[in-house]
Parts: sequence; C-alpha cells; structure tokens
Amino acid sequence: MQARVSSRFDVLDGHTIAGYQDSGTYRGYDGIKAALQMAPNQVTDVVKDATVLGRGGAGFPAGVKWGFCPPGVWPRYIVVNGDESEPGTYKDRVLMERDPHQLIEGCLIAAYAIGAAQVFLYVRGEMPHAQERIAAALNEAYAANLVGKNILGTDFSVDIILTWGAGAYIVGEETALIESLEGNRGMPRLKPPFFPAAKGLYMQPTIVNNVETLSNLPWLFCHSVDEYRSIGTETSPGTRLVALSGHVNTPGVFEIPQGTTTYRELFESEQYGGGIRNGHELKMFIPGGASAPWFFQEQVDLPLEGRPVGAAGSMLGSGAIVVMDETTDAVRACLRIVRFFARESCGKCTPCREGTTWEEKILQRILDGYGRPSDIDLLLDVADNISPGPYPVAADPSQGLDAVPFPPRQTTICPLGPSSVAPITSAIRRFRHEFEAKITLRDRIPVTVEAFSFDEPADEPALGTLAGAFDLDVDRSSAVKAVRHDAPTVDAPTVDEPTIEPAVEPTAETPADEPVAVETVADEPVADQAAVDDAAGDHGRDDDDGHGGPKLSGSGGRFDV
Repeated sequence: MQARVSSRFDVLDGHTIAGYQDSGTYRGYDGIKAALQMAPNQVTDVVKDATVLGRGGAGFPAGVKWGFCPPGVWPRYIVVNGDESEPGTYKDRVLMERDPHQLIEGCLIAAYAIGAAQVFLYVRGEMPHAQERIAAALNEAYAANLVGKNILGTDFSVDIILTWGAGAYIVGEETALIESLEGNRGMPRLKPPFFPAAKGLYMQPTIVNNVETLSNLPWLFCHSVDEYRSIGTETSPGTRLVALSGHVNTPGVFEIPQGTTTYRELFESEQYGGGIRNGHELKMFIPGGASAPWFFQEQVDLPLEGRPVGAAGSMLGSGAIVVMDETTDAVRACLRIVRFFARESCGKCTPCREGTTWEEKILQRILDGYGRPSDIDLLLDVADNISPGPYPVAADPSQGLDAVPFPPRQTTICPLGPSSVAPITSAIRRFRHEFEAKITLRDRIPVTVEAFSFDEPADEPALGTLAGAFDLDVDRSSAVKAVRHDAPTVDAPTVDEPTIEPAVEPTAETPADEPVAVETVADEPVADQAAVDDAAGDHGRDDDDGHGGPKLSGSGGRFDV
C-alpha cells in the first residue's frame, strides 16, 4: 500500500516547505491550487463524495459537518483540534512534528470550502516540539504567499493562528476547546444550543476538525475521489493512522487501510506490531484509546472499522490501541486509567466530579489490601450513576454473555465521565476473580442493639440473627448460656442508703483554704451479699441499664463488627 499522510515521516527535511514540495506521494501545495480552481461548494462535494471520515474519535463525515454552517452567517471559523491527550494516542503529534505543511495545506482547503475568515490551530501544551515546527512552517507559508491575503494571487484570504493549551484533557472536547480559545476555563458547553457549527467560537459558526482529518485533504485534491476510495471499504474508505503501544515488539504509528486490516494483523504482522513481546499470550487490548471498552482474544479478528467495532461493544476512537499480555494485572490497569479520568475531570458535572473520584478511591482501597466484598458491586453502582447501564462491553462466550453495542448513555455533558466506566465494566465482567483475590477483609456488619432481647426464650430468632450475622455454626442451647444468665430470682435484702452530712461552712477557726473534714455514715453490712450478687447477675452484668452480656459500644444503639 502506498503511504498517504505518512509519506514524509522518514524524510529528514519533510517539515520544511522545500522538503514538503519535493518529497512524498504528492507535491506540496498542489492540493490548494487544485481546490482554488473550483467553487467552494464543489470542494465540499469532493470531500463528501470521497467520504472523508473524521479521525478524532467520532468518525463523522467531514464534508457533512462542513454543510452544517447556517447560510449567510459570517464570519466563520475553523478550529483545528491538536490537543491530543487520550492516553495511548500520539499519531497527531507525529503528524504535526514531521509534516506540518501538510496540515497547513489541509487547513487552507477547508477554510476555502466554508469561507472561513480565520483558522485557529490549537496544540496541546505538552507538545513544544510540535508547536515550534508549526510556527516555523507558518512563517515559511506566509513568506511564500500561501497563507494570508490574496493567496496565490486569488481573492481568497485567510489567517492561521497558532495557539496552545495548558495541558487539560477536557479541552479535547470541541466545546471545551472553544471555551479555552476564548480565554475561559476549559469546560464543555451544553449541546444544544451550543453546537459549534451554529454557535461556536465567539458565538459564530465554527467547524472543529482533527489534525489527521485535515491532513488527508491535500492527497485527495492532488489525486481523485476514485483513487481515495480505492483503499478501504465502501463505508470507510482511505487509510488511517493508528498508534500501537503496549506489549508488542514494535510499537509505533502505522498507516493502515481502513476497514480491511484486522487487529490480529496489526498485532502479529512484521509490518506492524511484530507479535506480543517475549512470546506471551494476549490477555486484552484497548481498541480506541483509554475511553474505549476493552477487547479480548475473541475480538482480534475484527476489522478496524467503526460499525463492526461498535457492534462488538467498543469504538475505534482516536486510533490508540494498547495491547496487554497475560502478565498484566487487570485491577491495576483498571485503576491506572480511572485515576487519569478522575484527575482530568473539569468538575462541571456532579456525576463525573464525584463519581470518578469514588471509583479511584475504591480501586485503590482494593489494591492496598483494604477492599471489601461489597466494593465490587459498589464500583458498578457508582459507574451506573455516571453512565446508566447496560454499558457497552465485549461479548464473553465463556459466560454466555453477549456484547452490548456502543455508544453508552451518560448523565454528564461530555463523555469524560462515562469514559471512566469503560475499564471498570470491562475488567469486572471478564476478570472478577482478580478483584476477589485482592479482597481479604470482610464487610463490616452493622448490628442494632435493640434487636437483641436477653429476656427472650431460647427458641426465639434473635439469637439466630446474631449467629447468622457472625456467620457462626453454634449450638443454640450452649450459645444461649453464653449470652443469657439463667440465675435464680432472689429477693435482695433492703440496704439503707449511706448518708452524707452537709459540708461545714468555713469560719474563722476553719479558713477556706484549708481542707474541711466531712463526716460520713459508713455503709451498713448486708445480710446476704452473695444473694444480692446472684440476683444482680454479676457474671458480666455490670452495665448501667441492668442488662447482662457483653457491653456494646457505638452511637445510636449500633456498633460495627
């Protein structure tokens, strides 16, 4: 297969304008020259006919998205989402670092198609090398009259502004990115009414496209729709970049045909992953970034295409594929991903803000050896409040469980909260025994004091409740003797209460700072002290309320065992 968007990855000067124009599978900036020979609506039609799908995660057709701009509303903007922050994803970073002119040319074609006045290139804050490469490429493009006013001597003018974020994962969501561009804290907007194509940047029509999506346009306009569609499937033509990482021999960014390459081929082919490391067996893999539900051995023969992957219970997402072999601790891997989403939550939605934190705490408690059997179901309950089930998950033939198709439902504005549920449901459904093996404590059992009456006959259920609460196999009659004291009733003799004489008031003879002697009447002897003790039940009956048995501590008539 001939490389398209990655054709200059191995060219040392591919990031310069000279290298861009003299290398690769097409001549740089010939695509915008071809587009300028068409009407803007014709450019949009070409992108629609080629079925250029978005590569940022949703897989929505780019040409269709461009058509959402309301007619006659100006100015319009294009925002390039270069805030690549999904764990395991790094394909866009490589594109920006090694072929920035390709991205700039794609921006020009898109801006011409929709009539955008400005393009905002938003790059992740932790990518300084990409920022520097794009800045240098923009300087070259402006100097060559490829960006700015009257591009290539035509009436088309557009400015491209480079900006970068502060490293927040949430601004990968398009409306949060727009908030950040406007100088606000990056938090998602409600949709509706704030669909970017209608009310985006500065409340004007805005198209948000992914870096790889726009990087496909120069090749398309230098060739043809038919050539573009000659690779891939009918619904997912062309190529796409995937970032393969984890327990494979040769991780990296690979350009593959869409819809025809399987995960098995990607993992095992010498052209791509080169097999699982150290000869180990595959245990599980994440097919589309950390927010995607996990896949297992049964799904390795699925093609990398949105529809079959979605029907199997996950998504292609951002193209990040993380492989985990048989040595992987599923519980620890689950915590690693959940912790990321808990730390990256913007806090705007309560289910996400509180729920992801609880998920992290419970998982950490299990790994620290303080987990309880009820924690597993508690995790699923917290997850269900973030993303009401059934949550998308892969089929498990060993348990006779079918797949739950993607996407999930959500109680949040954006998908960040539901993304934290993906590793939890995937891991517990397939590896519940690994969670149970790490749980060494028992659930604390609340016991209500009022539920036990020591005046009940031995055959009443109270004792059985106590034995059941402690999971004890005891003989009822012996247990009754251990709890109750069947002492004979004895009338205790009357005992006179001791009397205390009133204190002596201080006088001249007894100064106030000296101790005052107080006479007391000694207790009178009791005629039969043993009978009194027996009647009171001195075998442990020393509590204030006169009840025998062990003392129970705690508040509200409850104590925890």
